[in-house]
Amino acid sequence: MGELGADADLARVLATEAAGLLLRVRRQFARADATRRGDEGDRQAQAFLARRLAEARPDDAVLSEESLDDRRRLQAARVWIIDPLDGTREFAELDRKDWAVHVALWQSGDLVAGAVALPAQGLTLCTHDVRCNAPTARSPRILVSRTRPPALASFIARALSGELVPMGSAGAKVAAIIQGGADVYVHAGGQHEWDSAAPVAVARAAGLHTSRIDGSPLQYNRPDPLLPDLLVCRQELAPYLIDSLREWGKSGR
Repeated sequence: MGELGADADLARVLATEAAGLLLRVRRQFARADATRRGDEGDRQAQAFLARRLAEARPDDAVLSEESLDDRRRLQAARVWIIDPLDGTREFAELDRKDWAVHVALWQSGDLVAGAVALPAQGLTLCTHDVRCNAPTARSPRILVSRTRPPALASFIARALSGELVPMGSAGAKVAAIIQGGADVYVHAGGQHEWDSAAPVAVARAAGLHTSRIDGSPLQYNRPDPLLPDLLVCRQELAPYLIDSLREWGKSGR
């Protein structure tokens, strides 16, 4: 197995193990209030992934939502970009399944491996072997944030004669497209690199289109980890979507 294959397998193992930990935390704090439950999930998943990465890849840097930004990553050749619990709100709601664990590796300028675990769905998607299923509906389904749906999402839905589908974690959204349950994920409300790095890595490996909403490349391990917008979709929809989104941007809406 090559180095990148080993890294992808490590991402899969770590995401899956963190998923198991989070399910145990969810059960343990089922009677606690939602804020306590979410905080415990964030804290314990971060501690677990930080320890395991330090053991498995001690020379690599890490960028995580749940830890201070170590600026040495900007000189590092390899940086793990992780979100130990993407969708804390959904994790804290005991009946929801749209939350995830993100583990991705950035190396020398690009994402090269990654995994997205969906603990409540018993699923882990990995760059090493992910495959994209055919869509299961004729009308395009556009995934948007449950709490921050961008205004342009309604514009896209009208342009495609499609349907808006609110969902939690970015990882859950990308997994829905890969599994055939959706067609487009668009976000313009502001995210950070850890929100999308692993989902984008997996989406690319599955053959999906990934970019900024103007079609420009997504860049990771930058000094400012804020990533303003994101488009993930089936390849055949990408040219029309990007043209439409550029026109939407020019309109100043």
